[in-house]
Amino acid sequence: MQYEWAEDDFDLPEGVFRLELSEPRNNRNYVMYHGTTKATAQLILKNGFNQSADGMLGCGVYLSRDLQKASRYPLPDPKTRKVVPVSDKVVIKVTVNVGKVIVINRQGHPRQKTWHDDRYGEAFDTAWVPPNCGMVKSGLEEDCVWDPDRIHILKTINPRPVPQPAGFGARGYK
Repeated sequence: MQYEWAEDDFDLPEGVFRLELSEPRNNRNYVMYHGTTKATAQLILKNGFNQSADGMLGCGVYLSRDLQKASRYPLPDPKTRKVVPVSDKVVIKVTVNVGKVIVINRQGHPRQKTWHDDRYGEAFDTAWVPPNCGMVKSGLEEDCVWDPDRIHILKTINPRPVPQPAGFGARGYK
């Protein structure tokens, strides 16, 4: 069975913006997405987001303005290589006030994991990895938000089965 990820509505809350090709602008509100399992999504819906312990950009909540990026998560477990079935995945749609944004556009960036810490200069609220900068294999943008209180949950999006044309199957063409 094949699945697709699509939103069923396109109404945005007032003052909220969709994916743009350019970097997020300071202090704007954006629609973003977080991919996870159904069980973890229930915990997030009940208790809100928590910062991850670590990651490519250090601690924070990892999101993307790109639904297709978020729908790839969770990734296979690196230790067991166990893949989460699509039927157990969900994407949480949120709005985020990004606050002050820093661009992290390469591995080894001097603020890659310290962007939120004012001991290294100014502090930022969100780190943004641009698409196709070489930081992530997918080439899709990624955002890391330091303070979970900047994130407001709108809804969850489940994958939808894609209807297959009659007469076509895994065994060959008819």
